Order: sequence, then C-alpha cells, then structure tokens
Amino acid sequence: MSENHEPTSVQQRPTKMLIDGVWHSSVEDTPELRRRRIKEREKWFRDVVSSDSSSDFPIEPRRYHLYVSFASSWAHRAILYRRLKCLEDVISMSVLHPKWDGPHGWTFGDSEMSTRDHVAGHDYLYEIYQESKPDFTGKVTVPVLFDRKTRRIVNNEPFEIMRMLDGAFNAWGKCSQNFYPEALRPEIDSLNRLILEDVAEGVYRAGFAQTQLRYDNAIKRLFAALDELERILQHKSFLLGERVTESDWHLFPVLVRFDAVYYPLLRCNVRRITDYPGLSAYLRRLHRLPGVSGTVRPDQIKLHFEQSDLPINQSIVPAGSIAVQ
Repeated sequence: MSENHEPTSVQQRPTKMLIDGVWHSSVEDTPELRRRRIKEREKWFRDVVSSDSSSDFPIEPRRYHLYVSFASSWAHRAILYRRLKCLEDVISMSVLHPKWDGPHGWTFGDSEMSTRDHVAGHDYLYEIYQESKPDFTGKVTVPVLFDRKTRRIVNNEPFEIMRMLDGAFNAWGKCSQNFYPEALRPEIDSLNRLILEDVAEGVYRAGFAQTQLRYDNAIKRLFAALDELERILQHKSFLLGERVTESDWHLFPVLVRFDAVYYPLLRCNVRRITDYPGLSAYLRRLHRLPGVSGTVRPDQIKLHFEQSDLPINQSIVPAGSIAVQ
C-alpha cells in the first residue's frame, strides 16, 4: 500500500520502492531492506522550512510545492492545511492519480483525477525522489514538500509538513487560525498518540494482519480507541472543546474513509462510524467547515483501495457479523 506508516504486525510482501536510486516495481521487502528504509527515513527528507539564517530552506512565498494524492489519508492532511491556512497562492500543488497498482506507482497525468508535475515535468513521483537523492533506498510516499529553488525534497513526513504549513507561512496566508496552540500542546500530543497509533495505523494493522491473533488484537485496540473518542465527543463539539486543533485534522481523514473502505475492505467491520452518534455528528461538523468538503474525493479514495493488491490474509475470520470478500 501507499501509506506512509507501516504497522509493525504486517507481514511484508513484494512492493514498489527505490533501492540505491533504482526503481523496482516488485521487490521482496526483506528484513535487511526494511532496516535500510528505517535508517533512510531518519536522516533524509526531514528538513524544515525555517526563518533561521542557516537554513537551506528559508521561508519564502511561492518557493515550495506540494505533491499529494486525494486518495491518501496521509496526504489529505497536507491538502487540508494548505486549504485551511489559505495558502493556495503561496504553495503550489500537483496531484497524483489515485491508481497506484501500475508498475510505476504514483503517476502524474492530465485527467479528472490528477495533474501534470507542474514543477519538474516528471511522469512519476519516484523521479522526484531520484532527483533529490540519486542513491535513495525507500518507499515513494505522499505528501512531499518540494523546494523549487534547490530542486530537493524538503520533507515527506505528513506530521512535520502539517506543522510547517500551520506556522511558517502565516505572513502570506490569509487565515490566522493556529491548530497547535502552545497552551493545548500537552492535550493535543496525548490525543495524537491515541489517534495515530490506535486508529490511523490501527486500520492497517488490522486489515493487513497475517495471523488471526494479530488481527484480533488489532481490532480490539482499534475499536477501544474509537469507543474512547466517542466518549470524549459526547459533550464536546470537537476533541478539545469548541476549538478545532491538530488532533481533529489527524482524525478526520480516517473517519471520512472508514465506512467506505476500512470497514468493508480492511475488515474493520465491528461497527461503522455511522453507528457512533458522537463520532458521526463530529464528522459532519468538520466536513461542514469552510473549505473542508472540497478536500474529500470519495471516488478517488474508493478507486485507490479497490484497485490495489491489498496484502489481506483471506483465511482470517473477520470480527464483524458479515463476511468480507
């Protein structure tokens, strides 16, 4: 799959990736390769756009570019922040096609669901990675924050890109809202751990589990977290009260995909979000906020999941009352 974060319980299968800068459309993801990828993620594409004079990536309008897909929940966060912070005229954007199962992975193109690469003119996202680091070893993921001037990837971690979009470009953006206010950071960090570890990664941990025990444990953890979030939202408009924060934007991309793809295709079929009164009302509130609905593309989400060769063990018995094909 294309998601950035891989649950540790998932048994790796042949996948698409760069190895020493060479693209492989199907390669066995061995433990050695996985270790190399982890090391690469720790030291490459983790820079920050900063006002620090020593930074290679100073804060400038119209210098940076986003590569995204509307199908990816991780890229959805960057798309949301660009829209919510009114940065469309400050940071440009190219959109990858949701179909990811071809030999080249993420692909550009003139279509209703994608755009050309407006900056480098490439056909495939892996070429952006090759240009930035010719000997890179790792998966090619979205979102990507790219520097037009140095023609290098600044960062491909969705959480770090969110933080940069939230604060670095306030001098040019038209929206002053801050989703990670200092006074609420301990509460936000705590909620983020629950949402990201148990829900955002939990749906894949359950869907891609290769043993019944791992699936059962993942499902239990996932729905315990959703039950806790439902309890939190019984008397609140948003997770921390009346103010929307970063935690809400970590949860929203998961909830908006849950009933359509995670419930039926990843066997997360104990309950739907529509079965949770608090969560479903909360999802509608977020969706109604200005600009948010335009970031949700159900057709692209469904196409991305339905056409992918999902690493699902068909012998596992789903937790819900219906059989999932």
